[in-house]
Amino acid sequence: MSETKVEAKVRSASEAASIVDIHGEITSFAERVLMDAYNQASGSGANAIILNFKGLEYMNSGGIGLLVTMLIRANRQNQKLLAYGLTDHYQQIFEVTRLNEAIQIYPNEAQALAAVVGH
Repeated sequence: MSETKVEAKVRSASEAASIVDIHGEITSFAERVLMDAYNQASGSGANAIILNFKGLEYMNSGGIGLLVTMLIRANRQNQKLLAYGLTDHYQQIFEVTRLNEAIQIYPNEAQALAAVVGH
């Protein structure tokens, strides 16, 4: 069994939003780390969770699957998932997998936060 090579730190950005700073690799081995971060971000009562991918080093199909799982959980909780910090490569992957239709992508943290406050 491979080891997890990802860290996810949660910080509160406002009453409405929590940010999950992701560092490392998102593969199927990152499930516990990502779901723990999601639960922590949701526990604050946030109705929007912003995923910061600036520290993302690698993501494979298992990682995409984890994002879909997170998206399903967020939808069940009537929460929005937003993202920023994706490289061009991962933005293309979001487009090919159509994740960009469910997870809004922003160029930076300020614009992602403005989108949460604007709704």
